[in-house]
Amino acid sequence: MTEYSAPTRRPTIKEVARLAGVSHQTVSRYLKSRQGLRPATLERIDVAVEELGYRPNLMARSMRTRRTGRLAVVMPVTTYNQARLLSGALAAAHEAGRVVEVVSVEGSAATLTERVLELAGSGQVDGVLSLTPMAAGNGHNLPSGAAVVVTPEFDDAMRSIGELTDATPVTELIERLANLGHRRFLHVAGDQAFASARARKVAYLEAIDRFGLESVGVSDGDWSGESGVEAILQLDADRLPTAVIAANDVVASGVVRGAYERGLDVPGDLSVTGWDDNELCRFLPPSLTTVRINLEGVGRNAALRLIKAVGGPELEPWSGPVAEVIWRESTAPPRQSTDSSPVGSR
Repeated sequence: MTEYSAPTRRPTIKEVARLAGVSHQTVSRYLKSRQGLRPATLERIDVAVEELGYRPNLMARSMRTRRTGRLAVVMPVTTYNQARLLSGALAAAHEAGRVVEVVSVEGSAATLTERVLELAGSGQVDGVLSLTPMAAGNGHNLPSGAAVVVTPEFDDAMRSIGELTDATPVTELIERLANLGHRRFLHVAGDQAFASARARKVAYLEAIDRFGLESVGVSDGDWSGESGVEAILQLDADRLPTAVIAANDVVASGVVRGAYERGLDVPGDLSVTGWDDNELCRFLPPSLTTVRINLEGVGRNAALRLIKAVGGPELEPWSGPVAEVIWRESTAPPRQSTDSSPVGSR
């Protein structure tokens, strides 16, 4: 005979208030928006919510407000899906007490748009966040009562556009390396179908010219490690660079491998930089200098726009630089430098 256990009773808002030492009206305000409450009060309620495992009763809320408490995130089926972007969006939605359904759609922008409109009109979600652009000419077909927010950071293949293509860190990388004594550079580019790859190539060429440095060339890559290996193996032995600016961390790992196969030491003979701050880069010997893009913050702010649109609580947005250079062991002064004066002093 199977023994039946009754489900554990959900903690109530009054129990949270009692444990935090505040009124239930204050907890209700907390659930709608953290703004306007003193830090000490917020901390006590945070502790009480965590200790009791309190979660808003979405069914009761739905009956009271005619809202479902559910959101949908729609993105294409593609190898460029960003797990960190999603994690930031999901964390914000859960902080707002929302349940999220992630929907991957295969096909064109028109197919994705059709799915967004279908979800928005289903009555099953309060709003939809589309991580890629919707097909033109559909704005007037949005159903009433359902919010739809479209992010401006990606195209229909989840390739970075807009702010995420900012290649300013390339200039910072080259200037710092030049000040360490590097004068001869190589850029292993990414797939030029990507705006981000094109922007990094342009920034590289402009920085080389601006600081009066030498470039042994731009090797056209495809974001793969193989393109990094090939770029190094094909270099003329009489004209090797002392620093390589790789389009991303995978390419950079290929550059390091190619250097190893040619008997070059990283960073003694060749400094190498990447882009993306792949977690594994911290553990490479040597650990890789790279550029971190705060996709969690971008995802959080995208979700907050949707939460605000559906009348959810006002949560603290992420603020800070989108891109940040992370300096690690793969960059160092070259073993032989003819000029160590800062580039800005010449």
